[in-house]
Amino acid sequence: MAHDWVIRGGTVVDGTGAPGRTADVAIDGDRIAEIGPRLEGRHELDASGHVVAPGFIDIHTHYDAQVFWDPALTPSSWHGVTSVVAGNCGFSIAPCRPEHRSLIGRTLQHVEDMSLSTLEAGIPWEFETFPEYLDTVERHGTALNYTAYVGHTAVRLFVMGDEGYEREQPTSDELAQMADVVREAVAAGAAGFATSSAPTHAGDGGRPVPSRLASLPELETLLTPLHDLGRGVAEFTPGERIQHTDVYQLQHRIGRPFTWTALLTIKGSPFASRMAELSATERAAGADVWPQVTCRPLTFRMTLAEPFTFNTVASFASLLARPPEDRLAAYRDPEWRRIAQDELAHSRVFRPRWDTVTIAESRDHPELEGQNIAAYATSRGLEPLEALLDLAVSEDLTTRVRTVLANDDEEMIATLLRQDGMLIGLSDAGAHVGQLCDACLPTDLLGNWVREREVLSLEEAVHKLTGEPAGVFGFADRGVLAPGRAADVTVFDADTVAPGPLRRIRDFPADGERLVADQPGGVAHVVVNGTPIRVDGDPVPEALAARPGRVLRA
Repeated sequence: MAHDWVIRGGTVVDGTGAPGRTADVAIDGDRIAEIGPRLEGRHELDASGHVVAPGFIDIHTHYDAQVFWDPALTPSSWHGVTSVVAGNCGFSIAPCRPEHRSLIGRTLQHVEDMSLSTLEAGIPWEFETFPEYLDTVERHGTALNYTAYVGHTAVRLFVMGDEGYEREQPTSDELAQMADVVREAVAAGAAGFATSSAPTHAGDGGRPVPSRLASLPELETLLTPLHDLGRGVAEFTPGERIQHTDVYQLQHRIGRPFTWTALLTIKGSPFASRMAELSATERAAGADVWPQVTCRPLTFRMTLAEPFTFNTVASFASLLARPPEDRLAAYRDPEWRRIAQDELAHSRVFRPRWDTVTIAESRDHPELEGQNIAAYATSRGLEPLEALLDLAVSEDLTTRVRTVLANDDEEMIATLLRQDGMLIGLSDAGAHVGQLCDACLPTDLLGNWVREREVLSLEEAVHKLTGEPAGVFGFADRGVLAPGRAADVTVFDADTVAPGPLRRIRDFPADGERLVADQPGGVAHVVVNGTPIRVDGDPVPEALAARPGRVLRA
C-alpha cells in the first residue's frame, strides 16, 4: 500500500537517544504510519545522506503576539523547530482587559524589546481571558504547533488592575480570583504558569514588572491549581523575592514539573557550578526541576535608545517612559553621566564588562565596527560609558553595540550540556528581536557542539531537542518518531548543519525591524503534522498558508 508521503533513505534518529538506523519514514495524514525499508509513497522527500529526526521543540519563546502576524514563527521554523512554548517569564498577553492592552504593550516594549507600534498593529484583540486567547490562536491558525503559559504579570493586572504594578500584597479575595484565573487557563490547555522575580525585568515606566512584587505565599497559591488539576509545568526566572532554592522547595509541594531560566555561565563566576551542584543534589532527592541551559553566548546588539541591560540601574530606568529628546538631554548632561557611571560601576545586578563590548553598527563611522569600547575610550582619553554616549548621541542613538552578557565559559557550557536534568532552552525567540537572535539554537547545537566540538553525540543532542522536552511538557505524541505519533519531522545534513549568519530586516507590522538568522545550513525538510512546510531548504507557500500547526493543550 502506498502511503501519503515517504521520507526516503535517511538515517533515522528517533528522539529516544537510541542509535540511528537507515530507514524510510512513511506518513499518512498527520501521523507516522511506518518506519522501515523500501516503503512506498505517493509523494517522496529525499533524505539520502541526511538525518531524519523528530521536529525540534523550543520551550522558551515569546511568540505570544508574533503568532498572529507570522504564523510560520520565524526564524524558529527555518531551523527545524516544529513546536514552541510561549508566555515565558510570566509575560503572556492574556488574560487582558481592554483597558490594559496598552499597558501590556508597554510592558513588553521595555522588558522584551518589542516594538509598541508593531504590537498595536499586529495583535487582534479578540480575547480577554486566557482560554479565549488560545481559541483565537486556534481560529487564526499557525504553521507550527503552539502552546503558552499563563503569565503572572498578566494575571496580576487582570485581577488587581493598575495596582498590580504598585501593590505588593493582594487582598484575600484578589488572591483567590487570581488562583481561579490560573485554574481556568490550565484547565483550558495552557502549558502551565510562568513568573519572574528577576531584577532585569523592568516594565512600564521602568517599574518592576508586577510578578516581581509577589511574595512566596502568593506564588504558591497561584501554583496550587497545577497540583489540583494534575497538569501543566511551572516556569520561573528566580531573582529578588523568589530564590533558586525556593523553586526546588515549591516543586516538592506542588508535584508538577518545574523549569527555571537560566543556568548561564560567566567566566570567573561560581554561579554555574553552584547551580549545577544544587540541581544534582535536589534531583537525587526527588525534585522534578529542570534548569534551562543554552549553548550560545548571551549576546545583545543594543542601542542606547533602548539599552535593555543598562535599564537595571535607576539613572537609565528613569528614562524609559521619557521622550527621545529627554533621553538625549540626559545623555549629554555631565552630572547625569557621573551618576550613571557610578550606578553601573556598583550595580549588584549588571556591571558592563567593557572589554566584551564592541561597536556593532555605526551610521557615520563604519571603520569603528568591531572595535572594543574599552580600547576606543582609551584612545579618546575618556571613560567607556562617556565615550559610548558621545558616539551614540552624535549618531542620534542609532549606534549599536554588541555585548556578551553571559554564557561565555565554553568548558562549563559543555559540562552543563552533558549533565542530566538540564533542558535546552532560552532561545528567547520572539523577544529582543532588534537585539538578539537565538532562535537558531538547535542548528548551533548540532553544528558547533555535536559536529565540531563533539560534546554530545548526535543521538544525545536530538533527544535533548525532541524527546526530552516532550516528556517534561507531556507532549505525549511528539518528540519521538514512531508509528502512531504525530508526523513532526526535521531532516538535516549532519555534515553541514549550522545556524548561519545574522542580518537585520524590516518585515514586521508598522515597519518593525528585527535581527534574523534566515540562512541556516543543512536544514533540508521540515514537516508539521504530516505537511511539509519546507522542502530542500525552501518554504512551501501553500503549505504555510494551510497552517498545519496545532494548539497543544496540556
